[in-house]
Amino acid sequence: MSITATEPKSSGSGNLSSGFQQKLGLFDSTMLVVGTMIGSGIFVTSVGISRDVGAAGWLLAVWALAGVMTIIGALSYGELAAMMPHAGGQYVYLREAYSPLWGFLYGWTCFLVIQTGSIAAVAVVFAKYLGVFISEAGTENKLLARPIVLDWKLQLPGMDEPFWKMETFNVSAGQIVAVFVLMSLTLLNCRGIQEGKIVQNVFTVAKTLALILLIVIGLFVVASPTAWQMNFAEPWAGIEKTDQFDAVKGLGIASNSTALIALMVMGGAMVGALFSADAWNNITFTAGEMRNPRRTIPLALGIGTGSVILLYMLANLAYVSSLPIHAAPEVESKLTALEKRIEELQKAGNVTEANAVTEERLAFLSKTSTFDLGIDRARDERVGTAVMELWSPGLGAKLMALAIMVSTFGCVNGMILMGARLYYVMAKDNLFFQSVGTLNSRAVPAVGLILQGLWSVLLVFSGTYDDLLDFVIFAVLVFYVLTVAGLFVLRRTRPDAERPYKAFGYPVLPALYVLLCAVIMVNLLIVKPKYTWPGLIIVLTGVPVYFIWRATQGTGVRSQGSGASN
Repeated sequence: MSITATEPKSSGSGNLSSGFQQKLGLFDSTMLVVGTMIGSGIFVTSVGISRDVGAAGWLLAVWALAGVMTIIGALSYGELAAMMPHAGGQYVYLREAYSPLWGFLYGWTCFLVIQTGSIAAVAVVFAKYLGVFISEAGTENKLLARPIVLDWKLQLPGMDEPFWKMETFNVSAGQIVAVFVLMSLTLLNCRGIQEGKIVQNVFTVAKTLALILLIVIGLFVVASPTAWQMNFAEPWAGIEKTDQFDAVKGLGIASNSTALIALMVMGGAMVGALFSADAWNNITFTAGEMRNPRRTIPLALGIGTGSVILLYMLANLAYVSSLPIHAAPEVESKLTALEKRIEELQKAGNVTEANAVTEERLAFLSKTSTFDLGIDRARDERVGTAVMELWSPGLGAKLMALAIMVSTFGCVNGMILMGARLYYVMAKDNLFFQSVGTLNSRAVPAVGLILQGLWSVLLVFSGTYDDLLDFVIFAVLVFYVLTVAGLFVLRRTRPDAERPYKAFGYPVLPALYVLLCAVIMVNLLIVKPKYTWPGLIIVLTGVPVYFIWRATQGTGVRSQGSGASN
């Protein structure tokens, strides 16, 4: 493998991102969309959502609305991709609609947390499920005899609790496995786009078939009339009994309106569904390597997101068809009492006794039937595994673990492949390390791939990637809103630009997307401030970095639309 910083000749396809090899067709591009959207979220996220909303109707409504928003957003991006079929995708759209600063802030946040943090987190999930088969390789196998005490904390003014903390440091075998996976895939992608797309296609097809198998088993093999009756006798009742409902009501903003509180709870719960379906936008980074990107990207976005959302809705129907939303009353009562006792002991500093009660809780969970635990008390929050266990208590869990390993492996590969293209274009604009803006002899941005891999490794060992991803949820929504709003800006500022595809339902649907995202963001600022303000701070750290980079690297930032520097 060579990572010599050379610029191969353009293939002559007319694509404005010269130097890349145009080897991605419609099938490859669709597999990239599907492969990065389907990770591990669909197999676990419904547990947390069901706890927040407390009823099957609300659970399905959360996924349906998130699905509609995802598809509208993807179709809106299609116009931008067809108008500007250049490597870097969303970075380019923000740069051209607003200014290079906004493009840089997006790229900065992607490199710092969004892309690399996702790579780290999903690689660790792969290792966690590998532990089902090889316990020595799992995340529970700690390699240091004693953890290193750090007690690092970051706290914002006005917040009672620190928004981030790292009390101890240890290394697990699972982290070593995660590093091996992400570095192996990084080096594989350094060998060329052909190698990366083959891995992506194979694993995406495999994971899609695994998800379809789960759906078929849930809907037709283990479907329970009892569960269906329990879930849909009153599909909208129960949200007012959830802890999240009480928490929102306690804010005093809508204390007299049950309907408004319920909608605010739903808005908060949508975070999990939206980001289980996230990363579809990454396909825009690879426009420079597509055949006919003006046609391919809009089609891949539409087909890919539409297919995944359909599968996600069917998967949730499979969950509520086979399992009750809530655990059996006696099970819930017992678990609530044990958890309250654990919390009291931990506050009192009785660590030994708290650990003993924790073991009692785990023992109780292990001997309770999967059906009686329901969705909101599924073991380890693995609702997909719970459905498979109904089919085969012994084999189901292992098959589901294998399916998630396949899913996460393909997801990591897709994110690695696409992310480096973003940093390549930033470097071409003198807004990132110059070496990242080069292609190796195999026409891929190998330096960017390796730098992305090294930072992801650091995040794996930091163990803080999950926290960091929680913090940028709000920031990611901000960039989605800005990008779709860029449609309106560019329709006004560049009315004569070539648009072989125009956003479906413009201006109504893109405006609806912006409105819904804005409402969710305002809601998150209110109901989940711990996960919003820190994200904005992470983004804003890029502002001084941008001006420092401009001052030290030069001011010539390209504009694909006008050819002038900004």
